[in-house]
Amino acid sequence: MANLKYFLWLTTRKGFQAGEASALLSHFGTPEAVYFAPEEEYGLLGIMGDKRAALLDKDLSGAERILADCDRLGIHIMTIQDADYPERLAQIDDPPAVLYWKGKAPMVDDCLTIAVVGTRKCSEYGEIQAGKLGLELARNGVTLVSGMAEGIDSFGLRGALKGNGTVISVLGGGLDIVYPRKNRWLYEDVMAAGTLMSEYPPGTEHAGHHFPVRNRILSGLSVGVVVVEAGEPSGALITARLALNQNREVFAYSGPANAAASLGCNRLIQRGEAKLVLSAQDVLSEFAPLYSGRMKRLPPMDEEAARERLEVLKNTRPQQAAAEKVVDKEPERAYISVSDDPGAFTDDERDILMSIEKRSLTADDIAETAQIPARRVLSALTMLQLRDLVEEKPGKRFYAKVILKP
Repeated sequence: MANLKYFLWLTTRKGFQAGEASALLSHFGTPEAVYFAPEEEYGLLGIMGDKRAALLDKDLSGAERILADCDRLGIHIMTIQDADYPERLAQIDDPPAVLYWKGKAPMVDDCLTIAVVGTRKCSEYGEIQAGKLGLELARNGVTLVSGMAEGIDSFGLRGALKGNGTVISVLGGGLDIVYPRKNRWLYEDVMAAGTLMSEYPPGTEHAGHHFPVRNRILSGLSVGVVVVEAGEPSGALITARLALNQNREVFAYSGPANAAASLGCNRLIQRGEAKLVLSAQDVLSEFAPLYSGRMKRLPPMDEEAARERLEVLKNTRPQQAAAEKVVDKEPERAYISVSDDPGAFTDDERDILMSIEKRSLTADDIAETAQIPARRVLSALTMLQLRDLVEEKPGKRFYAKVILKP
């Protein structure tokens, strides 16, 4: 535990870029040695200015707070010097010195692990291809790696979950912060079926500049990267470039020449940097000789069977859809006229009732839909429940037991 405290101190030094903590470990041997090194030795390594000041700050309270947060949140910590740290990831030029994870322990070195990436603003074609790819890869024993972004990442993960596969999602922020918020169910499903992973400690916001840095982990965990749809420029192309630099195989789906979402993929194929993919079998066949004993080698599903399995892919979660159908079958609800008694509800209560009039929502969803701070949402929900106007359903979802009339 003491050793871990110094790891957390080292990896939270401001001003250091991805992989620089691991470079310091290569020189000093242990994080304790970095911590207790004399200032002159930092100078001999050319560490100056803000970076040197960060290393001279010996306050360990931040590291202790991270340890306490991880213990409270059920987040595991893995360091690059641990035996179970992915060897494949350790071999890249700038491996993360620390990984935070939840779910199943990430065992990737003996697995065929493929990253599926692409644009957030994907077309219907991209949605279908990402879902089918994830489904077929999972059915054949592949561990699928992706982010948690909207678009291709989400559809690839959902397809793999439909195929009962193992998934790893690498995040660009703390594991205690669901981002994007609408993916909260996917977040939970990935944690149940596989692993959520990040190099950022709990409490870290998912800032835009974190995602390109995160992408080196996506490709580093994988033996191959498939780009389903990507414009120019895009984060998916950054992942593809990183994969090439890490000597990973890169694949891409082609698309219409005039489609912005396919331009990046088409360019990768045109330049010979990516192999053309028509189906998951093109990816599987590439690795079959190396992973023959670890693949299930199932035949492709016919179009109808695949469509049936993926038909709820656009829903956030099958259970959620089922819960909303139950709400639709509730007995007829009473109507309350707001004009008859304008003071019957606060503005927050009125907006919340209108938000959950036709569907059940979580408190976070209500805050986003009604544009009300979460603290006020929880307060208003409590008052509405006490008046028997709102009911809480399984999954901490709320729905209105009345309908407001103007």
